Amino acid sequence: MTALEDLPLTPTTTTVRAACPHDCPDTCAMVVTVENGVATGVRGDPEHPITRGGLCVKVNNYQDKVYNPDRVLHPMRRVGPKGSGRFEQISWDDALDTIASEFRARIAEHGAETVMPVSYLGTQGILNGLSVGDAFFHRLGATITERTYCDSGSCTAYAATVGATAGVDPESIVHSKYIIIWACNMVSTNLHLWPVVAEAQKRGAKVVVIDPVRHKTAKRADWYIPIRPGTDGALALAMMNVIISEGLHDEDYVREHTVGFDELAERAAQYTPEWASEETGIPAEDIRTLAREYATTDPSMIRIGVAIERHAGGGQTVRSIACLPALTGAWRHVGGGLLQLPLWAHPVNWPAFIHPEMATPGTRIVNQYLLGRVLTGEMELDPPITALVVYNSNPMVVCPEQDKLARGLSREDLFTVVSDHVLTDTARHADIVLPATTQLEQHDIMFSWGHFYVTLNTPAIAPEGEAIPNTELFRRLAARMGFDDPYFRLTDEELLEQSYDWSSPVMEGITLESLRETGWARLNLPSPDEYRPHAEGGFPTPSGKTEFRSSALEAAGNFVVPLFRQLSEEYQPGGVVDPLPHYVPPRETSDSHPLNLLSPKSHAFLNSSAGDQAMQKRVQGEQMVTLHPADAAARDITDGQYVAVYNDRGRFVALARVSDEVAPGVAVAPMGAWPKNAKDQSTVNAVNPFVFADLGNAPTFSDTRVEIAPV
Repeated sequence: MTALEDLPLTPTTTTVRAACPHDCPDTCAMVVTVENGVATGVRGDPEHPITRGGLCVKVNNYQDKVYNPDRVLHPMRRVGPKGSGRFEQISWDDALDTIASEFRARIAEHGAETVMPVSYLGTQGILNGLSVGDAFFHRLGATITERTYCDSGSCTAYAATVGATAGVDPESIVHSKYIIIWACNMVSTNLHLWPVVAEAQKRGAKVVVIDPVRHKTAKRADWYIPIRPGTDGALALAMMNVIISEGLHDEDYVREHTVGFDELAERAAQYTPEWASEETGIPAEDIRTLAREYATTDPSMIRIGVAIERHAGGGQTVRSIACLPALTGAWRHVGGGLLQLPLWAHPVNWPAFIHPEMATPGTRIVNQYLLGRVLTGEMELDPPITALVVYNSNPMVVCPEQDKLARGLSREDLFTVVSDHVLTDTARHADIVLPATTQLEQHDIMFSWGHFYVTLNTPAIAPEGEAIPNTELFRRLAARMGFDDPYFRLTDEELLEQSYDWSSPVMEGITLESLRETGWARLNLPSPDEYRPHAEGGFPTPSGKTEFRSSALEAAGNFVVPLFRQLSEEYQPGGVVDPLPHYVPPRETSDSHPLNLLSPKSHAFLNSSAGDQAMQKRVQGEQMVTLHPADAAARDITDGQYVAVYNDRGRFVALARVSDEVAPGVAVAPMGAWPKNAKDQSTVNAVNPFVFADLGNAPTFSDTRVEIAPV
């Protein structure tokens, strides 16, 4: 007789609706296949109008991330030197008791500001993402961190010009007739928008790509315009010059729906195409042609990428570009205007997660971009940072001054906690490492910075090992610290209920119950065939108009959008800012380091995410630097040779790729590779600068000068 346990099991296969967690504009809807409690595959939801059944190389094998043999599955305590990666398994109780004890001791000696959180968008979910720890650290009294790695300067400039508007509906681009893709390698970083652009192109739209690199997207354009890094603002201002001087602006729209035109016209008169040609390297006649075609082809739209802000004048560049659609009246048309971040349309209930009222007034604010200087003592903070909590981030990859950061994390007096999926380069320096769940193991709900869909993520499987979501981590830490505020007792289901302002008109017809059925829903906005958000003005600015002369910058000076700084309004950069758009040239120049290094997003990594995964590493390859044949020849560098890329801040070794895809004087080394996998334990951020751009405390990753030599 056969024993019951010997009978063959009937496989139980289910599918679960989920959402890609990555910090990416596409925010794909996923379908997870689960067999007997094991995730066996992920695919894009074929019914989702943006995802269309496909996932990119960064995530199409997400189950491999879940079952990574190197995954952290239990709390661990360091037993070797910092950076050695030697740990022993401990219990959750031991880990929490250690953290609470260290916090109390250090706060007693130095004050609560000695504790600093370090986080970003390792997951983009509203529950477990950017703001998941903010309430806890506010309640603790810890240093407030400014997180301006990406789009902060762009957001300051955009909000100061047109307000917090969603802009063009990405799906409406199918109706556009003139499409400028500016500083955005869409095929690698916004893949699911490209089919919409391609359909518009098929219908007769002209696609123009402006970028220093002839990348995958540029190769598909009708017109590729190479530009010197950091000079995009000069081109935008020269376009204004042509449009205004040749009477190509929409006088009625300008009169009714803008502020400061006469001053803008006077300012733009300085920026001739001939002047801009000297700055940008673009022939003056090409500048005139671009301006004329853009101004006289309706609907015209501009898609700006995050790279647009990453130089000294990035903020003013976005200010200038944001003026163009109002100048030409492009906003009148479906598919006309500017696409920056559609996230402005999502009524996310951020205060319910951040709880700024818990913060102690006067708590200092420190920008994470400066973490290397913070931890090495160069900023001379009082009190110093002696406790660090890292989650949703891998600063050893994403922060500049990599060498200083490694030295700072190696301090024996620094108590560091890292919550992550694997032992990242940052986690290898930790004292306590905690196991975090992946997206397939946790509840979440996703806004998008690339489309108008809200997406619910339902757990597909039980957590592996002792992994917990970030929400549970901060519930446990709050309990250990004795915080009894009701917020710290909310369940994930209760947090989902607080995630959106469900009473907002754009959420009409969308509920958690309906999302559990459908997985995703389009915000209640006009259809892509009808959406013209500013055909009659109505900009969310103080004047209700596009502000060529910005009242916000005039009144407040430089500012960081509060969401980037835990909703704190204190200690804004301030100062005096010219309220009219103007040109700020690249800051970094050097005769001894003559090459302008760009560090764009990788094709197979998402910032540092996936940088440890076998398939993605095979696709991306090792750290590479591309330079023009003339620059390679001048340095006796051949294709496939290892080279050192260096300046006064540091160096890294990369594989040389020689190609005319980059202009002479430009080198390109995609970011995202992990130092522990690199040839000399350093990657591109070893050489990138720590200084801010002109607005929003944005980074200046593209304002970098280096020299390159054979190894």
